[in-house]
Amino acid sequence: MPRRLFKRYMPDPEYLKGHPTLRHLGQVLHDPNLWHLNRHSVSRAMAMGLFAAFIPIPMQMLLAASLAVISRANLPISVGLVWLTNPITMPPVFYCTYQLGSWILQTPSMVMPDELTWAWISAELSTLWQPFLLGSVITGLLAAALGYGLTMTYWRWWVRHNWRKRQEARRQR
Repeated sequence: MPRRLFKRYMPDPEYLKGHPTLRHLGQVLHDPNLWHLNRHSVSRAMAMGLFAAFIPIPMQMLLAASLAVISRANLPISVGLVWLTNPITMPPVFYCTYQLGSWILQTPSMVMPDELTWAWISAELSTLWQPFLLGSVITGLLAAALGYGLTMTYWRWWVRHNWRKRQEARRQR
């Protein structure tokens, strides 16, 4: 079952609940739904984590954790998915989200200069932020919906597949 795969890589909830930097959250981390590995909590975690991964803000992990707590999704999976957009993958991913936003707003996309400087960024920021933010939100929503749907579908398929294998094994006895 997919549960075994996720359990292998998840941190211990008791360790996280007692961690000195997280102790101030109190009862928020004691909700058992934040640690369950079932079809619904994992699917919601995929959606929350993928959405937060595409939002261009500092501390995306905090956004993912907040969304996981609100939606009662699996917290470690939600926070871990944010690292899909890491310092190596951020430039191409955010460039694509900017291009999507430019296309939707029907604005001409900016051409990158040969040398990227703070002066160019600050001068162009007033025209870049709207398509960039719109593209990021739309991409995040699409990735969240796709992640949720694929996780639910895969989980159902896996359970049915194992059920059929058990049924065949019983018939052969």
